[in-house]
Amino acid sequence: MTTMRKATADRYADVADRSLAVLRHAEDAAEENGLDPFERITCRLHRRWIHQCVHSPARVVPITGHRWCRDCECPASISVDQLLGDVVIRCTRCLRVPATAATRQLVRACRASLAAATA
Repeated sequence: MTTMRKATADRYADVADRSLAVLRHAEDAAEENGLDPFERITCRLHRRWIHQCVHSPARVVPITGHRWCRDCECPASISVDQLLGDVVIRCTRCLRVPATAATRQLVRACRASLAAATA
C-alpha cells in the first residue's frame, strides 16, 4: 500500500466514496503547498463533493465575494442541477448573478466537482 493510500485510508476511512477520499487527501496536500482553498472540488468542512454542500451558509464569504452580492450586501443563492450539470448563483435580493471572479471560480469548482463525482 502506498503512503498516500495508507494516509487516505486512515484519515478518510469513514468516507464511503473512495474516489472522494483519495481526491480529498490530494487536495489537502495541495492546499498545504499553495492550492487556493476556493479551487478545491472537495469540501474540507463537510467532507463531501463541493457541489453537494455549496449551498451551506458556511460557504457565504462576503470578504472574497463567494456567494455574496456586493451591490446588495447580501448572500446569493446557488442551485446545482446534477442531471444537467448546470450551476446558477443569484442574489437573493436583486436576483442578478454577481459578476465577480469569486462567482466564476465557484461555478468552475462546482462543475469540476460534478464531473469528478460522476467519473
